[in-house]
Amino acid sequence: MPKRYEVQLEIAGPAAMWNRPDSGGAFTSYPAPTYSAVKGIFESIARLKSAYIRPTRADICRPIRYHRYATNYRGPLRKGNQLALDASYQLIAVILVDVCYRLYGVVEELEPAPTPNNHLHVLQAMFERRVAKGQAYSTPCLGWKEFTPSYFGPFRQGTDVERSINLEIPSMLHQVFDRPVNGRWNPRFVQGCRVEGGVLSYAQ
Repeated sequence: MPKRYEVQLEIAGPAAMWNRPDSGGAFTSYPAPTYSAVKGIFESIARLKSAYIRPTRADICRPIRYHRYATNYRGPLRKGNQLALDASYQLIAVILVDVCYRLYGVVEELEPAPTPNNHLHVLQAMFERRVAKGQAYSTPCLGWKEFTPSYFGPFRQGTDVERSINLEIPSMLHQVFDRPVNGRWNPRFVQGCRVEGGVLSYAQ
């Protein structure tokens, strides 16, 4: 049986946004991180061209708390009258606050290794080394880029899974693209996702 190269990470922060596409302009977060969001967190820490880390599970380690969030946008994509008046566009969202997760994944091959080395082990070792030192390829985020973590690193003593959380997400975004890397836009949703005892397992 082939060896599994597994990784894990704890990440926490004051705010998170796992956006539901069906919420339209009234941005609303899922109660738990999506598969593609967790994959992005893993890739922000370590990546290779020939292998990637596939998310397998997310543990929710704090109660789910929603919060109304507003920010003022003053960029070039405002409406013409807002630009003329030099007025801001106010963006309203429903986000999560005071979040903490334990994330799990497994390293998988994208293409044959470019060298004789075991590239699955190389990616696992690179990920574990950076997590232990608090290093990253780019700054991880909790959904939106402005929601940076207050902590990411090895599992901490005192962090426990919120076993009281049991809920069903009728339809949840799984992947935005049709391939793990260099894919085409082809969103895929998973129906009837369940969080049981604070644990969300990701379908393949």
